[in-house]
Amino acid sequence: MLWVKSFHIVFVASWFAGLFYLPRIFVNLAMVPPESVAERERLLLMACKLLRFTTVLAVPALGLGLLLWLGYGIGRGPGQGWMHAKLLVVFLVLGYHHACAAMLRRFVRGHNPRSHVWYRWFNEVPVILLVAAVLLVVVKPF
Repeated sequence: MLWVKSFHIVFVASWFAGLFYLPRIFVNLAMVPPESVAERERLLLMACKLLRFTTVLAVPALGLGLLLWLGYGIGRGPGQGWMHAKLLVVFLVLGYHHACAAMLRRFVRGHNPRSHVWYRWFNEVPVILLVAAVLLVVVKPF
């Protein structure tokens, strides 16, 4: 079980690294002047590759988490309310990941209705979600 936990943590950390950096690329894309086609294309290429890689990392993170939960029984039984809250955080992270993919598709189409400041704030969401998940798993407040 310790091997599974270890690899789960590695893949979750790697997945989050991508979710931390992808919106930073969005900040830069939102700041690119319209005449800077090469810069825009380079940033879009980076964002597309990062999203693809981040999505690949999410799969084992989720699979190993399911194995820990269902296979080893972690978080099941009485007094395990923290796990329900953590599962909510996981669904929120999946939603954030999906939102990043949708935003990237809009950037690819040349449609960006938001400012670089909005993306800077959007970039803080995964930090909050990671802190919440770690606190729930380590402290198990309920």
